[in-house]
Order: sequence, then C-alpha cells, then structure tokens
Amino acid sequence: MSKHLLPIAEILSQFKPLKAIRDGIAMSMPLIIVGSIFLIAGSFPIDAWTTWIAATSIRGIAIADLFNKIVNASFGLLGVISCYGIASSYAAYHETDGQSAGIIAIASYFAITPSIFTSGKVISEGMPYDYLGSKGLFIAIIIGLITGGIFQWFINHDIQIKMPETVPSAVSKSFSALIPGAVIISLFGLIYAIFGWLGLGNVHDLLLHVLSKPLGFLGGTLGGTLIAVFLNSAFWFIGIHGSSIVNSIMSPIWLMNTDANRVLFKAGKLTLAHGGKIIAAPFIDNFVYMGGGGATLGLVLGIAILVSMKKASKQLQVLAPITVTPGIFNINEPTMFGMPIVLNTSLIIPFLIAPMFNACTTYFAMAMGIVPLCIGAVVPWTMPPIISGFLATNSFMGSALQAFNLVIDILIYLPFLMAQNKQQKIQEAAAEGIDLSKEA
Repeated sequence: MSKHLLPIAEILSQFKPLKAIRDGIAMSMPLIIVGSIFLIAGSFPIDAWTTWIAATSIRGIAIADLFNKIVNASFGLLGVISCYGIASSYAAYHETDGQSAGIIAIASYFAITPSIFTSGKVISEGMPYDYLGSKGLFIAIIIGLITGGIFQWFINHDIQIKMPETVPSAVSKSFSALIPGAVIISLFGLIYAIFGWLGLGNVHDLLLHVLSKPLGFLGGTLGGTLIAVFLNSAFWFIGIHGSSIVNSIMSPIWLMNTDANRVLFKAGKLTLAHGGKIIAAPFIDNFVYMGGGGATLGLVLGIAILVSMKKASKQLQVLAPITVTPGIFNINEPTMFGMPIVLNTSLIIPFLIAPMFNACTTYFAMAMGIVPLCIGAVVPWTMPPIISGFLATNSFMGSALQAFNLVIDILIYLPFLMAQNKQQKIQEAAAEGIDLSKEA
C-alpha cells in the first residue's frame, strides 16, 4: 500500500479540481441540513403531529406547506450553490478572485438551464427547482470547473481591465471580471442555443442520460459502494484523509440519490418499485461509517469493554477517555492517530472489513424491506448512531439496524484489539523488568 497507493493518494489529495468539487459541495451543506430538519419535522412519524401541522395555518398558509417551501428552497438550490462554490474554490486555488468567478458561474448556470413560462395576460419566466437542485449537480460541477479554469487563465495571463490603485478593491475586481465574464457567459449561452437549434433538448437531461449507467454502478450499486468504502479505508490507513478523496467523486452521486428519495418520500412513493435509491448520503454517513472512517466506533467501544473488565493495557486505559466520547459523535481522529490505526498492520483487517460489512447488511436489509429506505433527510454526520438511524429512515428499524451493525463491528475488531492489547502489556511489563511473553 505504501509503495503503490500512497503516491496515487498524494497526487489526488493535491488535485485542484477534486479539491474544488469537495469544497464547493461542502458550501451547500448548511442548506441541505436546514432542509433536512424541516423535512423530518414535516414528516415525523406521529399522526397527531402531522395532522396538526397540515390542519393549522398562519394567515392562510398551512404549516406543512411552509415546511415544504423551506425544504424546496434549500434542497432546490443544491446545484446553484455548488456551482458557485466549485468555481469560487477553483479560482481561489489559482490565487485569483473566487467570488467573481462564482458569480459568473451562477450566471452561466442560468444561461444554460431551460426556463419555464407561465401563460396569461403577462408571460412570466421562471426556473424549475429540478434543474437548480440535485438534478443539475453534474452540470454544476462542469460549469464550476470550466468557469473557474477560464477565469483564472484570463486573470493570470493579465487579460483584464485594470483600474488605478486609488479605485476601491471591490470596484477594481468587478472591472477585472468583465472580460472573462463576458467570454464565459457567452460560451454557455452559445451552447444553450446550439442545443436548441439541433433539437437535442437540454444539457442537463443529456448529461444525466449519458452518465446514468456508469454513475449508477459507481454510486448506486453495492459493488461500486464496496470499492469506494475499501478505498476510503485504504487511504486512511496510509495517513491520507480518505473521505476528502473518495467523497469528492462519490458525494454528487449520493446526494442526487438522496434528493430523489426526498421527492419520492414527499409523494408517498418511496419504494424500490418507484425508483427509490438504497445507497444515498445517509446510507454512507449514518450506517456504514459509524464512528467515522473504518467504522471505528466498534473499536473504541471494544477498548471501553477491555478497560471496564480491567484487562486493558496502560496505553488503552489512557486512550479510552479520549477516543470513546469523540467516537460516539463519529469523530475518529484521536483513534486514527492516537491508537494509532494509521500504518498499524495489526488493525488493517478489521479497519477494512467493518465498514464493508455495514454496507452489505444495510443494503440487504433495505433491499428486502426490513428497514425503510433513507427518506432524503441528510442527518449531520456528527449525530450519534441509534438516533441518526431513526432520523435517516423515519423508523425505529433504522436504529435497530445500527445497533446490530455496531455489535458486529465490536466483534470484528475485538480479536485484533485483544491481540494488540496483549502485545502492549508484554511491552509494558518488559519495560518494568517483568517477563510476560510466555503468558497464555
């Protein structure tokens, strides 16, 4: 792994387009979480509550409709905000004005997106939520990277309008963005026109059609997910933040599946037969990676068990209080570098196996209908297991599945942890002049 995987990981971790995609999509996460809160609030599985918010109105607007409006206003802007964030980040990585690049990217996004019109005395033009939200996420990535790339090329090659130094910075930046902005927005306007002239429909639908099969395998099948989970653990093992690499590629797919489930859930049709997705962002965050990368909550609870039985080495006794509490909230850096797990061959096997086991059990439990599909709410990744399982699926069966996975994770880690614990006790005894190497 150190010889072949580490060089690849180092290249990917510094690859500016991937970093821009990661940072750009992360910019939209506050909106997604806010939307998820109102999605859960509007569909909480208590009949008295859902009946009350549907029947209660404020100045003619039902509370349930207000919740739906907020959900659409957050999830429905996923593509637009990501487009801004990706262009802004990519331009900033090239030491140019990220804000101007982001604004130009939004204008380009609207230029290439088909409008909807309402008829009547006055014809009004609008934009569909579908294309502004998750359905437009891949177009957002492309526009963001192209916009950020062209913008920084113009600025770094000094093809810009320069103002005197006495002009305020904000005004100077706006004039600097005129030439690259005109070129970029015109380019995407021309693409929109070409698609219209050739009768090809629109770029959003064409790209989704072309990418549906390969991306469906990559992010929507158990096989593709297991590959992603394996790579995430493998990168972490050699000291590279696995999520920052793997999720840069996979997050757009998982978020699109999440939003597809949200739409079906609101329509009361969230089933596999109606196109519901098993693998989505909550599937990964809340069921596969319990405790963080490598599903290390099973490991830290195993440490707590050894400490409570008074069989833990001194090293594990010190680690227990600083790993268990963060682990419950899915923060595992203290475990990764304190245990350590990084470059620790004693724990590589369970570190690879545990999250892959979680992926398999969760997939089959949802495929068989034992556990409902994730409803489309993105539960914050720091939400402790058991609670997050209920919120993600709107069912206590989600919590039960997490509890089952957690027990198995502990059993997967425990033999390897006990072997390491025994070795640590031998080392500690040797340091004190006691020979425990022959202890059974």
